Amino acid sequence: MAQDDDRDPTGDRGAGSGVRIDKWLWAVRCFKTRSQATAACQGGHCKVDGKTAKPSQKVRPGARVTVQTPGGLRVLEVVALAERRGSAAVAATLFIDHTPPPPERSADDRAVDAVIARRPRGSGRPTKRDRRALARLRRGHRDGG
Repeated sequence: MAQDDDRDPTGDRGAGSGVRIDKWLWAVRCFKTRSQATAACQGGHCKVDGKTAKPSQKVRPGARVTVQTPGGLRVLEVVALAERRGSAAVAATLFIDHTPPPPERSADDRAVDAVIARRPRGSGRPTKRDRRALARLRRGHRDGG
């Protein structure tokens, strides 16, 4: 029976014990490396149930993890534990994602992006006239008109 547990790609330990938060974040693919997950915890970018978590803090099923990743803020509920990193399909079964959707971009933001995108790539630095026009567009956006 113990061999079957060893072959489990998630390294699931059950509900009784916990797994280090840095290991769990790495296993669920919030970070590419465990070192990045550890650094995020040490930097205060990881919270478990609303409290800042150190890398060695144990996480258990039912815990709510809030973490600032390179892709943005994520809010996850722990469903299962894993010490080892498995496939993305396995990782997706370990948590429920409660991350709020990103805010809608305004038409003004899209207009500024369109002006910037119109500039041919590799055409060099914008001229002073181009920079002023872009600044005017951005200022108008901030001032509301």
